This record gives sequence, structure tokens and C-alpha cells, in this order.
Amino acid sequence: MHDADIPRVAVVGGGPAGLFAAERLRQAGLGVDLYECKGSVGRKFLIAGKGGLNLTHSDPRPLFASRYRERATEVGRWLERFDADALRAWARGLGVDTFVGSSGRVFPLDRKAAPLLRGWVRRLRAQGVAIHVHHRWTGWDGDGALCFDTPDGPRRRHAAATVLALGGASWPQLGSDGAWAPLLAAQGVDVAALRPANCGFDVDWTPHFAQRHAGAPLKPVVLHWTDAAGRAWSLQGECVASGYGLEGSLIYAVSAILRELVDRDGCAEIALDLVPGLSPDALAAALARPRGGRSLSEHLRRAAGVHEAKAGLLREVLERDALQDPHRLAAALKRLPLRLRQPRPVAEAISTAGGIRLEALDERLMLHARPGVFAAGEMLDWEAPTGGYLLTACFASGLVAAEGAIAWLGGTGRG
Repeated sequence: MHDADIPRVAVVGGGPAGLFAAERLRQAGLGVDLYECKGSVGRKFLIAGKGGLNLTHSDPRPLFASRYRERATEVGRWLERFDADALRAWARGLGVDTFVGSSGRVFPLDRKAAPLLRGWVRRLRAQGVAIHVHHRWTGWDGDGALCFDTPDGPRRRHAAATVLALGGASWPQLGSDGAWAPLLAAQGVDVAALRPANCGFDVDWTPHFAQRHAGAPLKPVVLHWTDAAGRAWSLQGECVASGYGLEGSLIYAVSAILRELVDRDGCAEIALDLVPGLSPDALAAALARPRGGRSLSEHLRRAAGVHEAKAGLLREVLERDALQDPHRLAAALKRLPLRLRQPRPVAEAISTAGGIRLEALDERLMLHARPGVFAAGEMLDWEAPTGGYLLTACFASGLVAAEGAIAWLGGTGRG
């Protein structure tokens, strides 16, 4: 078959899902044109890996799939095609060995994203993937051609099949701005509203606390909450008191639940155990010891290991008289009530909830409303906590969408 006779597939979006789809399509002998709205691919991948690229997680498969909550069954099927072990083997094929950290998260040995991305893009180009940057997708024309805005003006491109991997709406400055949502909705695709996931939440701090303690880590702490069914839950970890409220890994881990509570009640009522290593009785006894001429902050530090930001939280919640009562102090330290008003805007979030509902796609991730168009990655309606689950599902869905396109082009749909 001459090159001119090889079907060409368009992949729109240069994040992990798009790049991985392009790789699989090219391996199948198809021509591949990858279109990216920014000047280079993988920008969010690079930024996400700035503090250490968390590639995947070492959880066993059933537990791994459960991290996707109500979408565990569907994402679990993707993981049957490409799971954490497969992702680690793929990285090894690019010369990047990985290790399992103490938390079970998996990182490259050098913890860096850039070498992995550079090697990947180099290999894709060598395999014959054509990468077109500064191409912003704007939909389809009346003839079914893909439309792009480029620095040289509008462009139209016909494709035998298309894989959309346009990301969510978090970090829009890196290319994932959610502008695709109304374009697909206009085509009859069922798109759930894009919402923040793995995000911080607003708390009405006093100006004094916000100015004095913004950026202060709170660790270790135990987060307590009650779910929509009235069941009590708790989780230990670390978070950060930001100028606007609370953020950090502990908050991100339950952000979907907290967001649902805000939707239901207008806020999320939580409590923090600021001293999980001490029982209420032992804490009250320690705080009841004479403090002499020491300030309350110094007394809290010596008696209970409560440092500045945690002491500041007490002052946010307790009245002046209560701050002198060791039993009320102990009770507040063990269960400090806080009200989360709302999640931060989606543009600030680590990832996005919502997107193309999976019911709008077949098992190959092809849109029912547009045969020959497949979708993958964060633009689909699933979410997961941080810890490598996000990236793994992006890779896995990219593979499923690519193999769906390969199968579709090999069947009656090609005609």
C-alpha cells in the first residue's frame, strides 16, 4: 500500500492520552496527525511532574479501580487493557526506570517528567507521527472536516477517524480550557458540566489568620466528615492552610465528597483532629498544667506540640474565654469544626470532574453522535484522586480509543 493510500487519523490534543493514542495508531500502520493548540505538547504533564512525576500507583488492580468511585467498572475495563504495570513497562521502554515510594506511588528514578517526555516525542516523530502545534480545534465544517485556528489563518483537515483528547478545564493556560464542551454539546453529545476535582476549598478565615498563616502546613491531622447517607468517616494526612482556605493532599483525596456536600447543603461541615497522637483525656491533663508566665501559644507548643498555625486555628474557632479552659481547648484540638464554603474555581484545580458522559460513547470510546470520532483522557466524565490514578486512566483510555479507531477503520465503518 502506498503512503497516499494509508488512512490518516487525526488526534486532537497533545497530552498523555493523545500522545499515547497517536503511538498506538502509528504502531497499527495508520497515518497520524496530532494537533496541539499550544506551541509544544505535554505542557500539563511537565508542570504536574515539576515536584516529582507521579506516574502511577502500586495498588493491586481491584483497589486501583475502586479509586474511580462510580466509574470504577468502566475505568476498570480500560485498565484490563493497560494497567500500572504496563505503564511502568512502557516507561522502561523509553529508558526510564521507576520505583515505588513509601506511599505506594510510582515515580521515575530521577522523579523528572522532562526526560520521559523528550524521549517519547522523539520516538513519536521517528515513528512518523506528524505533530502540528498552534492548531486550536474549533469543530467541524459542513463536509465533516476538522476546523482549526492557526497563526496562518483557519485550516480544514479531513481525517479517516478522529481521536479527541482535549483535556478538562483545569490549568487553562497550559491548553486544557474546556472550550470543546459547547462544541460537542452542539453536536448532540451529552456533556456533564466541567467542575473542579482535586481542589482546595474556601474557608472564611479572619484577615489576621489568612495573612499570618497562609501556606502553613497542617500535619499530621485527621479529617472527619459525614457523608450524604449520614455515615461518619475519617482520614489522616496532611493539608495546608492557604490564604483562601484549605488545600493539600488530604483535602484533594476527598474533594469529590466535599464537593457533593457543598452541592447538597451549600457548604461542607468538617472537623480536624489537630493532635491525633493524643487522647482527649491526656491532652486535657497536659493543658491543665500551670503555664506560669508563658503565653498561650507557648503553652500549647510545650504541652501538646501545637505550633503556630494550629494555635491560630483554635483562635479562629474559640472565643477568648474558651481559650483559657483546658477541657474546651482539648475538645477543640481533637475535633475542630470548620465550614468549607465552596471548591476553588476549576481553573485552579489539579484536575476536572465532568465531561463527556461515558453513556455517550460505546465500549470503544466512540461517540454515538459522531461515528468515527473517539474520545479519551480527562475530557471524559470520570475523576480520581491524585496518586498516579489520573495519569494511568489517561494512558489507558488513550489506548482504548486508539484501538477503537483501528477496529472501526478495519470494519464496515471505513466505507
